[in-house]
Amino acid sequence: MRETAARTQNWWQEKLHRLSLHSRVTLLAAVAVGLAVAFVSLAAYLTVRQQMYQNLDDSLVTRARAAAASQVITDPAVIAQTPPDALGLSDTRIGLLFENGQALGVSPAYLPPMGQDELNIAKTQSDNPSVRTAGAPNGTPYRVVAVKADIPHSNVKAALVVAQSLQPIDQTLHNLGIVLWAFGLLGVIGAALAGNAIAQSGLRPLARLTGAAEHIARTEQLNPIPVTGSDEISRLAVAFNAMLAALARSQDRQRRLVGDAGHELRTPLTSIRTNLDLLAQADKRGGLKPEDRQQLLDDVRAQMDELTALIGDLTELARDTPQVRNAELIELSNVVEDAVIKVRRRAPGLEWDVKINPFPVWGDERLLGRAVTNLLDNAAKYSVPDDAATARGEGEPVGRVTVRLLDGVLTVTDTGPGISEADLPHVFERFYRSSEARSRPGSGLGLAIVKHAAEQHGGMIYARNVPGGGAQFTLWLPHAATQTR
Repeated sequence: MRETAARTQNWWQEKLHRLSLHSRVTLLAAVAVGLAVAFVSLAAYLTVRQQMYQNLDDSLVTRARAAAASQVITDPAVIAQTPPDALGLSDTRIGLLFENGQALGVSPAYLPPMGQDELNIAKTQSDNPSVRTAGAPNGTPYRVVAVKADIPHSNVKAALVVAQSLQPIDQTLHNLGIVLWAFGLLGVIGAALAGNAIAQSGLRPLARLTGAAEHIARTEQLNPIPVTGSDEISRLAVAFNAMLAALARSQDRQRRLVGDAGHELRTPLTSIRTNLDLLAQADKRGGLKPEDRQQLLDDVRAQMDELTALIGDLTELARDTPQVRNAELIELSNVVEDAVIKVRRRAPGLEWDVKINPFPVWGDERLLGRAVTNLLDNAAKYSVPDDAATARGEGEPVGRVTVRLLDGVLTVTDTGPGISEADLPHVFERFYRSSEARSRPGSGLGLAIVKHAAEQHGGMIYARNVPGGGAQFTLWLPHAATQTR
C-alpha cells in the first residue's frame, strides 16, 4: 500500500515538474478555487439539509402534540373516518399505535411507518417524542414522529404517529446540489481563466527577463535590462542587472589585464630574444669576450627574473576572488618581521628602522606576506638614490626605510624623492608606472597586489608624501576579533 502511494506521489511530482510555470499557476488557481468551492458547497448543502430537517421535525412534533392535546384526532372513531386529505395534509399520514402493537388509521394504505421506536412511546408514554426516517411500502421516505396520546374515555396507552413525505425536501436538496455543482464548475472554470490571465500578466516580465538572458547568452553583450515596477520580478531584474554589471566589470578588468599583460610581457621577452640573438651571432663570428659574454648572460638572467616576477604577479591578480578563502588566524607582526628580513637581505645598503607590535588578523598568510614584501621592496627601491655609490661614504647607509606596525596600521616610509601629485592617485593601478619609475626595475603590479590583498582582507591602503621628502604607504587591517570568518 505504501509503495503504491509512493509511486503515485512520484508520478504526480514528475507530471507537475514537466508543466511550465504558466500551467502550474493556472492549475494551482483552478485547484485552489475548486477546493474552496467544494468545501463551501458541501458546508452549504449540509447546513441547508440540516436546517430543513430540523424545521420539519419541529413542525411535525408541534402539530402532533397539538393534535394529541386536543383529543380529537386521538379518538379511534374519529381517526378511523378522517383521511388526511380531508385535513389538507395530502403528504402526511396519521395513525394511532396502541401498546399492544395494534395500529389504527383511516385505512392500512394511509398508516404511517411504525416500528419499535413508536411502540416504545406508546408503552412508556414518554414526554420526549421519537423522530426518525423510515420508508413506506411504496418506497417513499417519510419523516416519522411519535408522541404520547390520551384516548378519550379509555385508559389504554397509545402513541399518535405522524409521518410526512421527504420527497419535497429531497427534491429541493437535489436541485440545490445541482445549482451548487453548476456554480462550482463555473467557479473552477472562472478561476482557471483568471489564473491563466494572472499568469500571463505576472509572468510577462519574467518572459522578458528570460528573453534578455538568452539574448545575452547568444550575443555576449552585457547590456542592462529595463526595469519597471517594484514587485518581486522587478527586484529579480535589478539583481540580474547588478550581476551583469559585476560581470561587465570583471570582463573589463580581464580585458585590461590581458592587454596590459601582453604589453608588459613583450618587453622582457623582446630583450631576452635580442640578447640570445646577439649571443648566437657572436658565437658564429668566434664568440664574445668573457666579460661581454658574462654581462650579456647577466642581462638575460635579470630579464628572466623580471619575467618570472611579472608572471607571478599576473597569476595573483588574475584570480580576482572577492574575498579570502580558507582564512586562518595569523600574527601580522610575524608576517611583517619575515618580510623585513627578506627585503633587508636584498637591500644591504639601507638603514632599517623597525618597530612592530603584535596584532592578530584572519587572512591568507601567503597573500599578506607578498603584499608587505611588495611595500618594503618598493620603499627599498626608491630609498636608494641613483648616485648611491658617491652619495655616502664607505659603510654608511645610502637611505632609510621606516617600518611601524601599531594597532593593525602598518606604515612604510622611504627616503626617496616622493610621488608627484599627478601620479599619486594612480600608484595602485595595475601596470601604472610614473615617468621617474620607468628607469627602475619593476612591472607596475607590486602596489596593485598590495591593494588587492588589503581589499580581500577588509582593509585599505593609501599613499602620501611626508614632509622632508619620501613617500609613506599606510596599510590598515581589521582586528581578528572584529572579522567574520
